[in-house]
Amino acid sequence: MAFSEDEAELFRAAVADARPLQDDRVPLSGPRPPPSPVRRLEDERAVMRELLDDPPLEAECETGEELLFARPGLQHSVMRKLRRGAYSVGGQLDLHGMRVAEARIAIVEFLAAARARGTRCVRIIHGKGNGSAFKQPVLKVKVNHWLRQRDEVLAFASTPPADGGTGAVYVLLRRL
Repeated sequence: MAFSEDEAELFRAAVADARPLQDDRVPLSGPRPPPSPVRRLEDERAVMRELLDDPPLEAECETGEELLFARPGLQHSVMRKLRRGAYSVGGQLDLHGMRVAEARIAIVEFLAAARARGTRCVRIIHGKGNGSAFKQPVLKVKVNHWLRQRDEVLAFASTPPADGGTGAVYVLLRRL
C-alpha cells in the first residue's frame, strides 16, 4: 500500500526529533557468572573416588595369572623386552609378610627412590598368595591396581619363572 504525500509529510513531522538508539538490546538479567567447567570437575571427582577404591579381589586376577600392563603408545618391542627380562633390574622390593597398608607405602617410597636414582626397571615381589588365608593372592591384586594408578609407571609385566614368575613383576619407570 502506498502512502500519499500528505501522509508521508505527517509521518516525517512526527518523527523529526527522534534519535536512533545506540543499543537496542535490553539485558534480561544481571551479568552472567563466569563459566565453570562442571563436567570436568565431576569427572575429576569420579576419578579420585575410583583411585581411592580398591577393586574386589576376584575381579582383578586369580592365582597363576600373568600381570601385564602398558601405557598407551608404548612400543610393542619395549613391552616384549620387559616381559623377557631384557632390562637391567636396578632395584628390588619384596612384599612378603607385609600387610596391605604397609605394602602400599613401601611401593610408593620404593618407586620414588628408584626414580630419584635414575633407575628405569625394578622388580617387585608380591608373592603368589600361597601363604594367605584362602590361598588367594591379596598383594598381587593390590599391586596390579596400585601400579596402574602411578604416573611414573610406564609398564609392568610378570617376570619369567627364573625371577619369580607370576609372583613378581618387572616395572618400567618413566624417566625424570
